[in-house]
Amino acid sequence: MTADDVIQAWDQADPTAIHPLRNVSEDAYWECGKAQAAMLASVIPDGAKVLDFGCGDGRVAIPMANLGYEVTAIDASQNMLDRLGERAPDITTVQADPGGIAAHLGRRRMDAVYTLAVLIHHSYQDCLHIITKLRAATKLGGILVLDWPVSDQPSEADSWIGVTTWSPQQQAEACAAIGLEPVDSDLPWGVYRAVKAAS
Repeated sequence: MTADDVIQAWDQADPTAIHPLRNVSEDAYWECGKAQAAMLASVIPDGAKVLDFGCGDGRVAIPMANLGYEVTAIDASQNMLDRLGERAPDITTVQADPGGIAAHLGRRRMDAVYTLAVLIHHSYQDCLHIITKLRAATKLGGILVLDWPVSDQPSEADSWIGVTTWSPQQQAEACAAIGLEPVDSDLPWGVYRAVKAAS
């Protein structure tokens, strides 16, 4: 699966296929986003400028904004951003792939960046590309929260809803090369501090 394949699949997906809780109810779907925003708030400083990469229709971006964060919501799918804009027109939205982040931010860097349920669907190469761009968008010392799963039997996703997992060694080497320092947390996703990359 290429990044373009994943983006196209999500762009064409019916809203009820976006998340398993949508099969339960819309209320459950949005309540899950509020719960995830509360978890993110436990590691991201109050009032921080945050970037939600792969924001979808705003399930997490909207409650993050409601918690007082200055949210920039980025997604490659304009359909998703349109849905977000209908619910929260005041949130800054940007249609971009990872390579387009820098063009939007210019010299500005974010206090924190998070991406949930994006990396898991991409190949190792595409995942590494995305994380590198997200790290570049984060100020030194800033926080990144990445759904970047590790497994003793790592494997690449083979479908747009598949899961790519990394070995601990693969992930440690990538962190050193990109400039990420793992941070202990109770979150279900990896938490990292932006540091200088190993030379």
